[in-house]
Amino acid sequence: MLKEFRDFINRGNVIDLAVAVVLGTAFGAIVNSLVNDLIMPLIGILLGGIDFTSLSIQVGSATLAYGNFIQAVINFLVIAFAIFLIVRSYNNLQKQEEETPPAPPEPSAEEKLLAEIRDLLKVKKEVR
Repeated sequence: MLKEFRDFINRGNVIDLAVAVVLGTAFGAIVNSLVNDLIMPLIGILLGGIDFTSLSIQVGSATLAYGNFIQAVINFLVIAFAIFLIVRSYNNLQKQEEETPPAPPEPSAEEKLLAEIRDLLKVKKEVR
């Protein structure tokens, strides 16, 4: 079982996934800062100085903090849009690579020899 586990861990997919999780976490922190420190204060100013984190409703003894929910939705939209732009750029690069025709193969030795003979015959014909 340990050997199987080691083989599983050593696969490239697991390492790629680990790197993606670490980068995703860092990206999430950046987006949270962008939304909390830049976007939401601007939206609050545009809406008359509303601080979304303080928006809540008291229902009995429960507090529904819908302002935090609004911020989470905006975080999601920013992250989704950023991922959309990355995937779109990647797809455009893939499409460009597909559209670029591959270089023609180099002529074989036989074809090169035949081309030399053809060229020599042309020269000989012009000399006459």
